Amino acid sequence: MEIDFEHRPAAHCENGVTRNLLKFYGYDYSEPLIFGLSASLYFVHIPFIKLAGFPLTSFRPLPGAIFSRVTRLLGFKTSTEIFLNRENAVKKLDALISSGIPAGCVAGMYYLPYMPVEYRFHFNAHNICVIGKEDDNYLISDPVAMEKVTISAKDLLRARFAKGVYPPMGKLYRIKSLPEQTPDMPFLIKKAILKNCYRMLYQPGVVPFVGINTFNYLGDRIKEFPRIYGDRKAALHLAQLVRMMEEIGTGGAGFRFLYAAFLQEAADVAKLSDLCFYSHEMTETGDMWREFAANAARIYKNRAEKCIDYRTVGEQLINIGLREKMLFTALDSFIKNKCRTTPQSR
Repeated sequence: MEIDFEHRPAAHCENGVTRNLLKFYGYDYSEPLIFGLSASLYFVHIPFIKLAGFPLTSFRPLPGAIFSRVTRLLGFKTSTEIFLNRENAVKKLDALISSGIPAGCVAGMYYLPYMPVEYRFHFNAHNICVIGKEDDNYLISDPVAMEKVTISAKDLLRARFAKGVYPPMGKLYRIKSLPEQTPDMPFLIKKAILKNCYRMLYQPGVVPFVGINTFNYLGDRIKEFPRIYGDRKAALHLAQLVRMMEEIGTGGAGFRFLYAAFLQEAADVAKLSDLCFYSHEMTETGDMWREFAANAARIYKNRAEKCIDYRTVGEQLINIGLREKMLFTALDSFIKNKCRTTPQSR
């Protein structure tokens, strides 16, 4: 059977699955609005967690956070499950599909055969939506694909139970019930902006690798990459940073552009025209991230001019941090001082 589910591609997998699931239940929100409401614009570099042999750098929260934050904020009730037993994971998914309920799943990208070869690496935080089953094949709405795709039951099970960093453990999630009242979007937008500003600005100073603190920490580390790792490993680490920014889950510049689009839409929805200014500033920040990524790529591909080296890109990252600190501080002050942050009277 196939669920009557509209597939729409997206810039980011979890945003896309969340948006498409909400649309299935009659709530049509844009991808930037979903991302902005989740308050998930992050920057972290965690030296004690490794991905592909190097410290984890991320621009988003843990997998599942965007879906859970947005649905909770809007008033949906949801269910999320993980499984130790593969047979139980299959039975649960099949029962949902048989009942006409689309299910979001977390999968390892390496084991998704419909993925282009260049995207098939060991990344266990990819989100897809299962929307049907015919014989031994599942029908998938994957936001990075232009059309619906199919996958064998064997391949899907393998992807759902991929090993490695953050194993998905058969994780699936779904919407159980709808909000009791229409979400007060202007209020929720203000609340989400303040939450994101807090997460970027007000992390404890003793945690140098979370939020705004990360820029100086990682920028200074990048300057020392050749000394710490040697030439070859330094280049590989820089390549890993660029991959996390530009290929895995949208990344640094992409998320900044997405948040800029959210602020532009929020300016209209919440009747806060000044947010267009902050949208423009965030877009320029995204441009700085792209320049940083381009220079880093030139270094690890050994194509950089003499004036571009590890110290150059390290300093670039520190300057991006200064700009983001000013931007989030101003945005935080604007929402707190010029906007009501209590629900509108009905």
